[in-house]
Amino acid sequence: MFKLSSLPQAAVNLLPNNLPFNNKQTIARLPLTLRSHMIELIPKVLRPSLRLLPFSAQKSILLTALSSVFQEAIEDGDFEFLQDKWLKIVITDLNLHWWLSFDQNQLVMASIGELLANNITEDVCFSATGDDLILIAGRKQDPDTLFFQRRLKIEGDTELGLEVKNLIDAIDIEQLPSSVHSLVAFSATFLQDTRDELASL
Repeated sequence: MFKLSSLPQAAVNLLPNNLPFNNKQTIARLPLTLRSHMIELIPKVLRPSLRLLPFSAQKSILLTALSSVFQEAIEDGDFEFLQDKWLKIVITDLNLHWWLSFDQNQLVMASIGELLANNITEDVCFSATGDDLILIAGRKQDPDTLFFQRRLKIEGDTELGLEVKNLIDAIDIEQLPSSVHSLVAFSATFLQDTRDELASL
């Protein structure tokens, strides 16, 4: 879930402090063509690396992040509708596929191998680019808008899909550690501002 336009700032944070462009404001002032190129390039750079990331690592990162973001919803039992159901999440530009469910009051994740071994298929599938998922998390776009623009696709059980969408609407990135929260917020702003400038040309 964490990708793309967050990477420019993450990379900048690794640079020596005496470099003149080591801050968010300067990154935001980069030429539009360069920012646009960065957004296009990052998924291509990340895709091969993420493909090599073991499922166990993906599972640990994703479940930890989702459990933080949806902590209150989980405690309130808002995920019970996903009991014995499977949600597939596809990040199209990164070629990532995740299967999530809810069991014993916690989110669970399975690999495609585990699903096949147990003859299980997903009940609903959500697919979008990583960019658009960052925009949703950073509150720069809402799921309904992306759905009607066909940038967020929901396939399968419609009623289940609406339940999931309602939970996405309630995402609160402030539940994440402050560093991750800042990264998501900056990434979403960087991405949306760049897109707005491109659209105004």
